[in-house]
This record gives sequence, structure tokens and C-alpha cells, in this order.
Amino acid sequence: MLRSDVTREWVKEGVPALRRSELETACEDFSNIIDSLSNCKLYKGTLSSGVEIAVTSAIVTSAKDWSVQDEAHFRKKVLCRFSSFASDNSCNQYFCSNNINFWFQISELSKVNHKNFMNLLGHCEEDVPFTRMMVFEYAPSGTLFEHLHIKEAEHLNWTARLRIAMGLAYCLEHMMQLNPPPILRNLNSSSIYLTEDNAAKISDLEFWNVETEADWGSSEITKESSTVYKFGIILLEIISGRLPYSEDDGLLVLWARSYLSGKRPIKDMVDATLDPVPDEGINALVEVIQSCINEDPNERPTMKEVADRMMLITAIPPEEASPKLSPLWWAELQIISSEAT
Repeated sequence: MLRSDVTREWVKEGVPALRRSELETACEDFSNIIDSLSNCKLYKGTLSSGVEIAVTSAIVTSAKDWSVQDEAHFRKKVLCRFSSFASDNSCNQYFCSNNINFWFQISELSKVNHKNFMNLLGHCEEDVPFTRMMVFEYAPSGTLFEHLHIKEAEHLNWTARLRIAMGLAYCLEHMMQLNPPPILRNLNSSSIYLTEDNAAKISDLEFWNVETEADWGSSEITKESSTVYKFGIILLEIISGRLPYSEDDGLLVLWARSYLSGKRPIKDMVDATLDPVPDEGINALVEVIQSCINEDPNERPTMKEVADRMMLITAIPPEEASPKLSPLWWAELQIISSEAT
């Protein structure tokens, strides 16, 4: 098992350790399931103050199952460079590696701290019953994917879409300036949640998505260029209102190629459900998309360059792209944290 001093060092000060019993009450005995991901379940919870939270919980219920599940998910030992932190006599090697993953994930998420990110509020680690949970801010208006592609969801007008795009750009710019920048393996419209006032919140709810440098290469350019590409695809999805992939049209980026190259009118690529939008703005955004999805990763702009360019196009500053202030959940979490110690 990991030494307590190591885990305390990894978890950023200010991320409370919460009790399972408190989260169980908040999530109505864990009956309020709102989504199931590949390796965890997502619950909606409400603290005693009325503040809503999102809780992700590993799907396993014992240390033995934990090791089997993680071995299947990762298919290799992860973070082997930290193996010296674990005692060979105290735990299974996979369990130790997986536990390191848990704390590494907590540490990475705690560093983001941006208004357009679904920030980590706390974590829970208990052995009886076996519990690994992360607690996040809750964005109540569903995902960007739902608003763009599901008729029952609220329709987003052009102004709302630009504000969402700018929130994403500012948040990703901030994340890419962290050292090291987090890896957002699942960045897409389904991982972007919207607040009550339709501000964007990028989420990273999957439990085990930590990747090693060997997966990406040694260059930070590789990580950022991948993020820039994904942002370009999301921006294309926001403008066109089309699915990232469909059986009829295939990949969105391939469907849009004739429009982006100028062979077909750009205005015909724009979501038909939108009121007429300024040609000048669309053309400028298309140029941003083209630069983001450049086939040569080294020719793509940085997220700062993307955000600066889009700021000139939309005239939406960071404060306008940010959500309204949420209730003071931190005081509630401090109470829970103090009770847990």
C-alpha cells in the first residue's frame, strides 16, 4: 500500500478528503446514477447546503477486482517509475500501480483550477468498503453534444455557441501552459458540460486516463498539437451542427473538406437551424479550424495563438465566457473534510 506521506505530498493542499458516508447521503444511497463510463459510474449529489456535485466512483468493489479491472483497462503497468514507493510485501503490484494512478489523477486534476473546467472538489479513498471516488463541480444543463444533436435539448443560438467555443479556448490555453500540461484523451463534445447559463465546462471524469510520456513521445508539442486538433474538430461541430461521425457522411472532418478547401460555399456548411450569421465571422473561424486540423502537427498553432485569434473574431473576453459564480460550495466541503479527519 502507498505510504501516507507520499499520498499527502501528491494531493494538492486544498482538495478535501471526503467520507464515503457523506457522499452516500448526498447521492441518495448512490441511487442517482446519471451516466456510466468505461471504468466508473457518475452520480449526481446534493450537499446539505443545496449545492449540487458530480461524483465518479470506480466500478469495482474490492482490491482484488480492482487489480483485474485495471489490468484489463491499461494492459500494461503504468507509472512504473513510481514503483519504489510501494512495498513488495504489502500489496499486489497491480493494486499498487493502480493506487498510484488514483493519486496521480487527483494531483493532475487539482492543478487545473479554471472557471471553464469541471474542477475537482474532493476525493474519497476507503478500504472498507473498497472506495475510490472523485468529486467534481456539477454542470446541470447536460453536454454540448446533447444540445447540438438531440432535439429535446435546448437549442443553442449563434451567440451561445461562440461563447461556448471561447470558454473552451481559454480553458485549453490555460491547461496547455501548465507544467506538465494535462493530457485530455477524451476531449470531445460529450465531455463538455454546460452550466445553467450555458457556459462551457470541460470535464475529465474518466478514472484511469493517465498516459506515460512513451505514449506521446518526449515533445510537449505533440500533446498540445493533439489538443489543438481536437479543439478544431469541436469548433467544426459547433458551426455545422453535425455529428463527429455518421454512417451517411463518415468523419465530420472529411465531410467538411470540400467546404474548408473552398470548393463548396462555406455558408452551406453552417448549421441550417441557426439564424443567418455574419459571413466575415464564419470565414475567420473557418481559417482557425483549418489551422487547427493541419495534417502536419508542427504547423498547427498553439492554444494561446488560437485563443488570441478567436478573441479578435468574437470579441468575447474570458470573463464573459466564464459561468456565473456558483454557490459557496467550498465552505461545505471544508466542513465535511474536517469531520473526516
